[in-house]
Amino acid sequence: MNLEEVREYCLTLPGVTEDSPYGPDMIVFRIEGRIFLHMPLEYADQRISIKLPPEEGQHLRESYDAISAGYHLNKTHWNDILIENTFSSDQIKNWILESYNLVVSKLPKNLRLKPVGGIN
Repeated sequence: MNLEEVREYCLTLPGVTEDSPYGPDMIVFRIEGRIFLHMPLEYADQRISIKLPPEEGQHLRESYDAISAGYHLNKTHWNDILIENTFSSDQIKNWILESYNLVVSKLPKNLRLKPVGGIN
């Protein structure tokens, strides 16, 4: 999976917007104004930063060299994942969807959408 495929997938999720609040080298994807994915463009190794439950993120960081604590982000919740030729597209999409649904679950009830993909 590459950055353009990540972008295309994120934009298929209900209510998602994209912008570049930190400058042209970083795209973020939001639901109701809250970020669920950072996509830096300046690295040679393509990566994304996603939010995961702390225990899951810690386990993944211990299990895979291609996953690390989010750079310049809250390292308890954010995880950098090298995406090109490291994990299957389906696995990356599952993690993106998990990040999306995690952020949706924290929105006020009147802003929440029905969780996508059966992940609560």
